[in-house]
Formats: sequence, C-alpha cells, structure tokens
Amino acid sequence: MAKKSLEHEGHPDHRALAGGSARAGVFGFSDGLVSNVSLIIGFAAGGVDASVVRLAGIAAAVAGAASMAAGEWVSISAQNELVEREMALELRELKIHPEAETSELAAMYRQHGMSREQAAASAREVMRDPERAVIVHAREEFGLDAGNLPNPLQIGLISLITFLGGAMLPVLPWIFASGSAAKYSSVIVAIVAASIAGYMIGQQAERSKISSAARQVAIMLLAVGVTYIIGRLVGVTIN
Repeated sequence: MAKKSLEHEGHPDHRALAGGSARAGVFGFSDGLVSNVSLIIGFAAGGVDASVVRLAGIAAAVAGAASMAAGEWVSISAQNELVEREMALELRELKIHPEAETSELAAMYRQHGMSREQAAASAREVMRDPERAVIVHAREEFGLDAGNLPNPLQIGLISLITFLGGAMLPVLPWIFASGSAAKYSSVIVAIVAASIAGYMIGQQAERSKISSAARQVAIMLLAVGVTYIIGRLVGVTIN
C-alpha cells in the first residue's frame, strides 16, 4: 500500500479524476440544475399556482437525486464486477500460457518504442510477479486500472448531493415569491449557477473559461425555452 501511495503522490489530481468523483459531481450538479429549472419554467408557463410549481420542483429534485444516485451505484458496481471478471480471466491465462503472455507483453512494449531486447527483458521482469503482471496486462490490453476502481457508494453519494444542490437552486425563488418575479428569478439564478459551473469546468480542463461558461448557459437556456413553449401550449389546451 505504501508503494502504491508513493506512485500516485506526485499526481493526486490524476487519481481523483480517474476515480470518477469529479465527473459525478459536475454531471450531477449540471443535470440537476438544467432539468429542474426547465421543469419549473414549464410548469410556470402553464399558468399553474406557485404552490404547484414549488411542489413539483421539490419533488423533482428529490426524485431525480435518488434516481441518479441509484443509477450511478448500479453502473459503477456493474463496471467494477466486469473489471474483476476480466482480471480473473487474465490471471488464468497468465498461469496457463506464461510464455505466450510474455511474448504478447513484449510486443506491446515494442509498440511503445522499446527495442526488442529491452521489451523482452521488461516483459520477463513483469511476469516474475503474477499479481503485478495481471495488472500490467489489463492496463495494456484493455486500458483497465484495477488498482484504482471507483467506489460505487462514494460516487452515488456525490451524485445525490450535487444533483440535489443544483436542482434546488431554481426552486428557492418560489419559496419566497410567486408569479413573474419567481419565474424570472429562477432563470437568473440558473444562469448564474450555470455560468459558475461552466467557468469551473473550463478552469479544471485548462480551456477557455468564458466559452465553457457560455456553453453551459446556452444548453440551459435551450432546455428552458423548449419546456416553456411546451408549458404554454399544454397549459392553454388544458385551460
């Protein structure tokens, strides 16, 4: 464990990103924000009472957060089980056909630019330890990092919290106001939140922060526009 910690000590950010926490957090917040502000504006456009909009927004936030958390947990668990199965199969192949697997690994090293002699020596060195060899083979053949699998419970919890946080933001104006004031406030809050989220994504990805913020806002406004039109059409029909 000490060796593993030292291997990642110089690049802690890479480890965090590989585990899926950053992805789950960003996706959860963005999904919660966009889906719920769209739903709220759709309901508001239909002409329903503020209490209905408020109830719909809170219910959607809770239901969506639970659904996303459960979906992430199932998805990550299934993915980890698949990786473990592939690792078991690879370990069996290493034990049954060690020479063939050594040659295969050496060929992969040559593709990375090693000389034939260096690749063969490196492959033989790795194959001396079956546990290490199966990890190397899995990484080289399938791109799997069995030593850094995401935690399903952690990812599910992050998704739950971030989705709920993003989804509740556009609901807040309806707790303190109603009508046009609440409707416009919801959109303004969503625009600000989407801008901040996009800016942070751009900063983390080391690309244009303004473009990332503008993209997030554009996606959110497009979704709001669609649900607003649907809400108006359906609301008029029902009335």
